[in-house]
Amino acid sequence: MQILPGTITGRPVRVGSVGLGRLGVLHAENIAMRIPGAILSALCDLDRTRLEHTAAALGAERTFTDFAEMAAWDGIDAVCIVSPSALHTKHIRIAMEHGKHVFCEKPLGVTLEQCKDAEQVVGAHPELIFMLGFMRRYDPSYIYAKQKLDAGEIGRVVLLRSYSQDPDHQIKGALAFAPHSGGQFLDMAVHDIDLARWFIGREPEKVWAIGGCYAHPEFAQHGDGDNVSCLMKFEDDAMCFLLAGRTSPHGYNVETEIMGTKGTLRIASVPQKNLVEILDEHGVRKECSQTFHERFGEAFLGEMREFISCIRQGRRPEVSVSDGTRVLEIATQCKASFETGELVCCK
Repeated sequence: MQILPGTITGRPVRVGSVGLGRLGVLHAENIAMRIPGAILSALCDLDRTRLEHTAAALGAERTFTDFAEMAAWDGIDAVCIVSPSALHTKHIRIAMEHGKHVFCEKPLGVTLEQCKDAEQVVGAHPELIFMLGFMRRYDPSYIYAKQKLDAGEIGRVVLLRSYSQDPDHQIKGALAFAPHSGGQFLDMAVHDIDLARWFIGREPEKVWAIGGCYAHPEFAQHGDGDNVSCLMKFEDDAMCFLLAGRTSPHGYNVETEIMGTKGTLRIASVPQKNLVEILDEHGVRKECSQTFHERFGEAFLGEMREFISCIRQGRRPEVSVSDGTRVLEIATQCKASFETGELVCCK
């Protein structure tokens, strides 16, 4: 294996992170406290109060309100980008042009043009590591299912079904994000699309998307729905059905089923927070995770651990910039089908 010239050995990787929303804080905490071989050296956010409070709590050496200034600082080797989606490709370019390795949260961009620009930037810096945050690939259950699938244990894939549902009690946050999220397919369903490509190992040929505003008509003004779905036909005739919803009454719910000619794999088919059963005056029940932090905490940790390992070992991560472009392209085609009600043939 060729070792990349930007490899860092003999000392920790110094990371600067931008964006201190819910996920941004989680990534910062992981880097600061849970990733061997990494140091959280800097934080960047426009909210000065939040920035200083978080930096003090996590021991970050420097704080910035300007991302370009942080990227130019020679006290960091890598950046973690958890800024608003529309800024991702701009921040990728700035960071890599300053010689920094880059971990970027999904989506890669909100337009195909942005994604192509990111591909050009990453391609121009082969000495640097770039990794995109499709964290479900690093969830232990999904890793196990992929191993089973690759070993041929369920035969040829017939249908992949993937549900992603946010709890209705978090709808205010979703509505606030709606004007610049790009819509459910670009914001939420990209995870399901990435899983479908990863598990099936092919590209979709046709997509047909439907959905609507079943509980929150406010999404309609942004050309979006509170629940949307899509049926896909892949190159080898495998079928895929995905659902992205905002109105789950029971909590955060992500489940996946892969049906094959010899068997079926189900991941979290009954959503549950843990293996505890509660017996009380309400009967016998299991609690559900209420946030993505709870459900995918180990996956977020795993993907950041992989990013730092790639920098220290001089190797490429599995998730590439081209994965981000392709998923965004498919999500855009799903969005177009949703808006027109027509079947869309993929490029």
